[in-house]
Amino acid sequence: MVGGQIHAEAQVDAIKKIENVCHELMLSEDDYRQIMNLLHNEMNKGLSKEMHDTADVKMFQTFIRSLPDGTEDGSFLALDLSGQSFRVLYLTLHPGGETKVEHKTFLIPQSIMTGKGEQLFDHVATCIEKFVKDRGIPEGELPLGFMFPFRVRKTGLASATLLAWGKGFQCSGVVGEDVVSLLQQSLNKLQGIRVKVVAIMNDTVATQMSCAHADKNCLIGLILSKGINACYLEKLENVQCWEGDHNEPKTVIVNTEWGAFGSNGVIDQFRTGFDKELDLNSSNPGHQIFEKMISGEHLGEIVRLIMMRLVNEKLLFNGAVSEELLTANKFHTKYLSEIEGDTKMKEDYRITRMVLHEVGLDDVTSEDCAHVQYVCSVVSTRAAYLISAALAVLLNRIGQAEVTIAVDGPLYRFHPKFHDRMMDKINQLVNTDILFTIKQGDRHGKGSALVAAVAHRILSQGH
Repeated sequence: MVGGQIHAEAQVDAIKKIENVCHELMLSEDDYRQIMNLLHNEMNKGLSKEMHDTADVKMFQTFIRSLPDGTEDGSFLALDLSGQSFRVLYLTLHPGGETKVEHKTFLIPQSIMTGKGEQLFDHVATCIEKFVKDRGIPEGELPLGFMFPFRVRKTGLASATLLAWGKGFQCSGVVGEDVVSLLQQSLNKLQGIRVKVVAIMNDTVATQMSCAHADKNCLIGLILSKGINACYLEKLENVQCWEGDHNEPKTVIVNTEWGAFGSNGVIDQFRTGFDKELDLNSSNPGHQIFEKMISGEHLGEIVRLIMMRLVNEKLLFNGAVSEELLTANKFHTKYLSEIEGDTKMKEDYRITRMVLHEVGLDDVTSEDCAHVQYVCSVVSTRAAYLISAALAVLLNRIGQAEVTIAVDGPLYRFHPKFHDRMMDKINQLVNTDILFTIKQGDRHGKGSALVAAVAHRILSQGH
C-alpha cells in the first residue's frame, strides 16, 4: 500500500513537471489576438506598393480574377504536377448540367526528374497526348490549367518564372525560366492534338477553386501539408500593388505565402525554446517561422525535442533513449495523428506502443504512453490554434456574412482532432457576425481545370 502511494505521488509530481515543460506552448486568447493583429499588419505590407518587395508575407497576385459562377461551359484539361507523378484531368462543364471528370496518373522516371527540363516537359506533353487520344476526346483547342506546386514569380495568369525546384526535382534549364512557356513549347510539338496553357496556379488556389465550383461562398483555400499556405478572394481596391486592369470583376485571388510570417522577428515572443532549436538546426534558419510552428514537416520534430527534454529530466521512459529518438526528424508528424487517435485505453495504449516501437522504444509504461499522448496533444493543438488565428484574420478581412474555407493536406485529413480544434478556436476569434464552414478540398484535382474554365469564361465575355 505504501509503495503504491509513493508511486502515485511520484506520478502526480511527474505530470506537474511535464505540464510545466509544455506550458510555454499554451498561448492565451490574448496571445492569439496579438498574433492576429501582427499578421494583419504583415499582410497589409505585402499588399502595399511601397512595402511589397521587403514584406515577409508576400501576398502574391495570382491574376485569377473570379471564382466559378456556374456559367462555365466547355471542355478543359488540367495538369497537376506533384512529386514522382502527375495527374492529367479532363473536365466537361455545362451550365446547370452534370459535371463530367476523367483523370489518369502518370509516373515520372527518376532520370527525367534530374535530367534536362526539356525532357520533363516533353514527357508530360506526350502523356497528355496519350490521355486525350485514349479517351477519344473531340478535336479542337483544349484550354489547360497547370497546377505547379513550386516557388514561382507570377507575372500573368499564364506566366510564371521558376525560382527554385523542390520535391526531388533537379531539372536543368528551368530555374529562372517561364515554366508555362516551356510546357507550351513541348505541347506545340504534338501533331495529333492542340492544347493551350491558359492558367498556372499552386495547390492552394486549386483547392479553393475545386470547392468554389459547388459553393459560391468558398472564398478561402488552405493547405496543411509539409508546408502551409492560404489564398483568398480580395477586392482590387485593397491590392495597392495591383498593376493589371480595373475591369470587372474587381477582385483577384491573393496567394498569401504566410508560412514566412515571423521571419522578421515579430512573433518571437510567442516562440518556445523548442521552436528556436528546431529553426536553428533547419535547412533555412530564420525563414518560414510561422510554418515551422504548424506544418507537417515540423510538428513531429517539435514533439521529439520535447520528449528528449523529458527523457533528460528522467520524466519519460525512465531516462532511456533510442537511436531514433536521438536523431532529428525521425519522429514523424504522422505519429501525432496515430497517437492522438489511440482511444482504446483498455488495450493499454496499443497504438501508442506500436509507434514508440517504431522509434526503438519498447520498455515503456502506461504512464509513458499517457505522457507522450499529452505532449502530442499540446503540440498539435497549438498548431491548430495558430492556423485558426490566421484564418480568423482572413475571415475578418473579407467581412462577408457567410464564408466557406476549403482545406486540403494530410495534416488536416488524417489528424483525428485537427478539424474540431480549428472550429472551436476560429469561433472564439472571428467577428461574431461571420458564419464560416470548413470543407475538405476535392481530391480529383479539378480545381486546375476550373481555373482554365473561369479564364475562358472571362475572356469570352470580353472582360
